[in-house]
Amino acid sequence: MRHPRIAKSPPLVAVAHGSRDPRAAATVGNLLAVVRDRAVAQGLPGLCVRTAFLDHATPSLPQVLGSLAPEHDECVVVPLLLTAAYHTEKDIPRQIAKTRSAYPGLDVVLAGPLGPHRLLLRALDRRLAQAWRGPRPETSVVLAAAGSASPSANATNAALATELQETGGWRRVVTGYASAASPSAAEAVTALRAEGGPVVVATYLLAPGYFAGTVRDTSLAAGASAVSDPLGAAPEVADVIIRGYLAGTRVTSNAPADVTSIPPTG
Repeated sequence: MRHPRIAKSPPLVAVAHGSRDPRAAATVGNLLAVVRDRAVAQGLPGLCVRTAFLDHATPSLPQVLGSLAPEHDECVVVPLLLTAAYHTEKDIPRQIAKTRSAYPGLDVVLAGPLGPHRLLLRALDRRLAQAWRGPRPETSVVLAAAGSASPSANATNAALATELQETGGWRRVVTGYASAASPSAAEAVTALRAEGGPVVVATYLLAPGYFAGTVRDTSLAAGASAVSDPLGAAPEVADVIIRGYLAGTRVTSNAPADVTSIPPTG
């Protein structure tokens, strides 16, 4: 027996990569708690926020979408991924297509990845400020991302590194990767150290896990002076998620314009 459909804001389904490290799922949970809190301030009280994972954790995206189908006509899937690559371009759309075939009454809208976005850059810079108090004009930075076989994804990260250098006052900012692309974060640290001055690493990852651990351990072993924490449950990340949700649905926010502003980093 089908339940009466709910006439309210469509659910937000946040789909994360997933990890065997339990800290990753806990971090995603904390981040989505911030999303719920900030959604209230942005005119979305009672927003239904559900979590799904692509691998290594449950529930899966098809499981979550199937659970929503009996009561909802629409939902918005927001990938908790920082760049457009395989998962956003192939994997998630394929899973959504299968769900649409199984549940034709559920309209599944796919939002874009979280990045690039100026708020993510602000959160990244703030994490760096928490990890390193040294003089920025003398300090070089490795922007450490997951890495991808997609040249466009890596080019996006390189552009972000350039913007971080221009806006953050750092001596130099270059990219390094945890996997699938070069140079590795440790190789980038070694190259920058050869130029002189301290080198710190900006962890451009959402949550703790294998990649974040690899970046931290290898970068410190290569001589990095500090490695920032992943972005985690930062309010800036939560606001980017909400903006992605709003872009994918007819729902509008009635919050004042300054509600989504983030205090300056420091």
